[in-house]
Amino acid sequence: MNTRDPDRRRFLGYAAAAASALATGAASAQSIARLGLPSAPDERPIVTNFPHKGAMILQRSRPPLLETPFEVFDQGVFTPNERFYVRWHWAVIPTEVNVDKFRLSVRGHVNQALSLSLADILALPRVELAAVNQCSGNSRGFFQPRVAGGEWGNGAMGNARWAGVRLKDVLDRAGVKAGAVQVRFNGLDQPVVADGPDFMKSLDVEHARDGEVMLAYAMNGEQLPLLNGFPLRLVVPGWYATYWVKSVNDIEVIDHADDNFWMKVAYKIPDTPHADMKPGQTGVKMVPINKMAPRSFITNLKSGAVVAANAPVRVRGIAFGGDSGVKGVDLSSDGGKSWQAAKLGADEGKYSFRRWELPLTLDKGEAALMVRCTNSDSVVQPATPNWNPSGFMRNVIETTAVVVK
Repeated sequence: MNTRDPDRRRFLGYAAAAASALATGAASAQSIARLGLPSAPDERPIVTNFPHKGAMILQRSRPPLLETPFEVFDQGVFTPNERFYVRWHWAVIPTEVNVDKFRLSVRGHVNQALSLSLADILALPRVELAAVNQCSGNSRGFFQPRVAGGEWGNGAMGNARWAGVRLKDVLDRAGVKAGAVQVRFNGLDQPVVADGPDFMKSLDVEHARDGEVMLAYAMNGEQLPLLNGFPLRLVVPGWYATYWVKSVNDIEVIDHADDNFWMKVAYKIPDTPHADMKPGQTGVKMVPINKMAPRSFITNLKSGAVVAANAPVRVRGIAFGGDSGVKGVDLSSDGGKSWQAAKLGADEGKYSFRRWELPLTLDKGEAALMVRCTNSDSVVQPATPNWNPSGFMRNVIETTAVVVK
């Protein structure tokens, strides 16, 4: 994590210029994307009329669920802001933010309650960190048997270089009292009905103060898009995006385990290897979702692609280690009987995507190209997919079938 002094005056002007209204009306389809899901419907519209966003796969209009088209991941290790996926829980989301009036509240089990302006936040030491943000339900559409929820393909993820301030620095300014247990985060989004559970997430106080969790105000060298959490977003490196609360305006230090709906009931996974269980299985201990698992993908070839026989075919893609770095990426073209180590690209940090590539020479016929990641903790992607009733933490060695002529 690097630090450098911010140009506060420049950023405040930059932020104010983009606190614009968000149009959340009906989206207009430009074309159709096919996600390759095992169950219908497989097609989704491509839309371009969401603010600060380019062409995105529309999963839902209200609240916005926008998926990154998978070909974007072949364009570089960092996902462009205008193509970065979007996921909100409630339809009442901020449509504009007055940066002069915005305040971040820090309260609860602290020595001194705070009400911080954006200028106050920008006056704190600036830090940067590259990290993958991945929806807990990324790739849910591939679960068999099918489960309820947004039927994402593999594009509910993105990698960015986040800039902001350490959450630790904010908490230390308030002074966390002895006996604090967790830190709870709330944002500007609201339930659509009066008795709906406000979306809030919590981290153990030790995690919140580890020096890596941050409040980001910029991504990839630009301000946060409104749809991705402007003006402040929690960044929890290595953990699933449910904890990356958007448009954070309230931080509460509590002296007990958080029992709100989004911690006690929602976002639970089986307490088993790979969060795996059998359909219909009962009596499985469930725990809150937490750290991400390693994953890897081929990005320059789609299933059904035709490649030349007996000539080098350069296969490339991305990998990430979940809650640690990428130790290695291996590729198989014979159904997993043998594996070759791929060449890794630049290391942008242990929480980032990492590029990989490998030239292969294939015989005529059909080839199933398989890719697997091993992270720095020697955790390897599983050969068989996991299953759970919420469709969380999908992970398996990915296979891309190609035709060799």
